[in-house]
Amino acid sequence: MIRTIFAFLFTVVTTSLWAGVDTGTDINGVILDGHDVVAYHTQGTAVEGSSKYTAVYNDAIYQFSSSDNRDLFHSNPEKYAPAYGGFCAYGATLGKKFQVDGKAFEVVDGILYVNKNQQVYDIWRKDIPGNLSKADTQWPNIVNIPADEL
Repeated sequence: MIRTIFAFLFTVVTTSLWAGVDTGTDINGVILDGHDVVAYHTQGTAVEGSSKYTAVYNDAIYQFSSSDNRDLFHSNPEKYAPAYGGFCAYGATLGKKFQVDGKAFEVVDGILYVNKNQQVYDIWRKDIPGNLSKADTQWPNIVNIPADEL
């Protein structure tokens, strides 16, 4: 009985610690499947981040490939943070929040958009302006709905 109560309390406490802004994070709170958000902008490629170089922004943990990239992010996180909380840009057009693999992305007019995977990205990129318009329309309706409730 005591173990059951302890397990329940542990779940409540840990869940409340991660409450707040809903971002496209994994179970450990890491966004973009651990890829370096600055590298998308500066190198034009998906670069694995490291738990050695991290930053927290909008309740999400970002991992970076270097301390320089982490520091660059700290200097202007709004510039580097992904659109739609790091959830799939195409999913947002459908009114859904999908996790991403971190490899399917596009920087459009300085804004990072990520997609669930390469197949979804291939569909999304066929009409980027139209899909951004749809996603921008849908996002206010889904931004505060937890991803697991959609």
